[in-house]
Amino acid sequence: MAEPVTRPTGVRVEDFLDAVEPVRRRDEGHRLDALFRRVTGFQPQMWGPSIVGYGRYDYTYASGHSGSFLATGFSPRKAQLVLYILPGYADFGPILDRLGPHRKGKSCLYLTSLAKVDEGALEALIRAGLADLAQHWPVMAS
Repeated sequence: MAEPVTRPTGVRVEDFLDAVEPVRRRDEGHRLDALFRRVTGFQPQMWGPSIVGYGRYDYTYASGHSGSFLATGFSPRKAQLVLYILPGYADFGPILDRLGPHRKGKSCLYLTSLAKVDEGALEALIRAGLADLAQHWPVMAS
């Protein structure tokens, strides 16, 4: 079986964030890093070439497939910020209503501007995502 692309890389998070373009995304990336560190209590780790992850969980599906993945994190992409709240957003409607402009994917949240987001709602969303994930798989430090 092929190795997963999204796995810890050993690249320093600070080096990755310092190289993000455009500058606005770089600044937002540093702000998100501080927020995720504060909320999760975890030190960040690079997962794949562009995801800053906090914590991890080990899983084994009924099919027997198993692996490890980041518990939560983000990627400061050029067009938008991508936040990873796992396993998804099924029961987070009230928090998302307070968050501000966003778009949802299956377990990703897309933000065009961190300045337009309610930071308290974002913190609550990260905490809720970690609590929900911990009901399925133990969450641990990276």
